[in-house]
Amino acid sequence: MNDSKELFFVDSQAMPPRPPEFWPALVVTGEQIEGEIARLSGKPIAEGDIRRAYVVHPDAVEPGLGLAPGIDVSVNVLLPGESTRPFRESASSVAFCIRGQGTCRVDARTMDFTTNDVWNVPSMGVFSYRNASTEPVVFLSYSNAPVLKKLGVHVFETAPEAPPRMQVVADAEHKEKMQRAKASATNAAIGSDGARVLGYEYLIDIDVVTSRPLAWPWKEVSQHLDAVEHLGGAAGKGYQGRHLVALYNPATERRMGTTPAFFASIAQFPPNRVDAPHRHSSAAINYIFAGDGRSTVEGRKFTWKAGDLMLSAPGWAVHNHAAGEHGCNILTVQDHPLQIAMESLIWQETLKGAIFKMGAEAGAQTNIADSIAAE
Repeated sequence: MNDSKELFFVDSQAMPPRPPEFWPALVVTGEQIEGEIARLSGKPIAEGDIRRAYVVHPDAVEPGLGLAPGIDVSVNVLLPGESTRPFRESASSVAFCIRGQGTCRVDARTMDFTTNDVWNVPSMGVFSYRNASTEPVVFLSYSNAPVLKKLGVHVFETAPEAPPRMQVVADAEHKEKMQRAKASATNAAIGSDGARVLGYEYLIDIDVVTSRPLAWPWKEVSQHLDAVEHLGGAAGKGYQGRHLVALYNPATERRMGTTPAFFASIAQFPPNRVDAPHRHSSAAINYIFAGDGRSTVEGRKFTWKAGDLMLSAPGWAVHNHAAGEHGCNILTVQDHPLQIAMESLIWQETLKGAIFKMGAEAGAQTNIADSIAAE
């Protein structure tokens, strides 16, 4: 321990490579969540604030408390007639409504939501919530704020009424006549393998991929779930993949995310379906909103039911899931896109299969074509 606050060096032999250390998997019961909803509902708050509490893993340490090392999960409540003032933050988030109906406004877009709906809030989007109904609305929100807090760069603030933006030229003809500064900057090849040197202007004027607030209403998403549930037959035993749909945001491109940091997926498992044990470096958090089942993580067995929240896959821990006799619906949030961006997402679809670096090598293949043909 260096208490002098001075620069020091550590010899590499004193810092040998360490095996992965997993936060233990755990289940937050629906009863615990209901207790927190009741506490938040009875709590006095200042006008414009939000009734919010974070679900924090026992192994989490400041800065950046979360349910997984890079993912925080909060329980949010708005009573009838309540609304929040506008906020913005440098983290991005994805949310899931577990009860009631409300409205989320992000920049110029207003999204109404109700039970089982999903939506995202892009980084630095000015957002606010409103409950115009006669019943409380409750939603879970997942963000990558713990990562930014660990780096010391998380920004969360009450948003100004009209936050300053870079000037955007909307007129297409005028835009064609304009020359971006980087067109005059250094851009030269180094060698013949693709390496280049670029001027400063390339660092500050990155080509824009617009990140929009998007919504995935349950009434539309649910229409696609019967098809994935029945892949491989009634029990799904002939299908090698997962019975789910990913909620895709085009702004994440090849990272296959709902936000730049996370994907959210919704699974509809057939009754008694048992997944093969597998592992991946991305962490996964499951919210069970219908049915029940069990999970095995590093040899430890857990049972869960509708209303429970589970840290189900600490990074690189061997795990699998099994649905109960009535099947189940699960929302999973996983930091898969963040790890693809860092080129660190390693994946093993079955323990007998190869470990591959997802997004840099050919991915795992399933037998979906055969499963569809057999129906």
